[in-house]
Amino acid sequence: MTLQPGRSASFSKTVSEWDIYAIAGATGDMNPLHVNAEEAARSPFGERIAHSILPAGLISTVLGMYLPGPGTVYLHQWLDFTAPVKIGDTVTATVTVLDVIDPAKGIYRLETVCVNQRGQTVADGEAVVKYLPPERPCAQKAADDEA
Repeated sequence: MTLQPGRSASFSKTVSEWDIYAIAGATGDMNPLHVNAEEAARSPFGERIAHSILPAGLISTVLGMYLPGPGTVYLHQWLDFTAPVKIGDTVTATVTVLDVIDPAKGIYRLETVCVNQRGQTVADGEAVVKYLPPERPCAQKAADDEA
């Protein structure tokens, strides 16, 4: 499949306290800005904020599940984190095809942007991915495996 420039897909998630602790546990990043309400209250943010990997992970969700989809391999990601993500924020990650670098190898350059429910950009950048489509769609594989 060749993806044309301009094609895009999005994924949204409302950030919960559970998300913060799940990331902290998975990565070992126990920075008080993320896990300690009293210390975070004294920070310039005035409250706890999500790890920057959270919006980056939402971009990964779009890449791996929607555009290009299952079989996508990250080659490069550049991101600027432009605003904090707080518990209760709804973040929407949008990926847009900018350029087909090598259609034969399935290599694409993509715009990657995350915005919160107020329309404020919280992460902005670009990715380069290689798309290695599965031999058969995941839904078909699951149906075949059940038979």
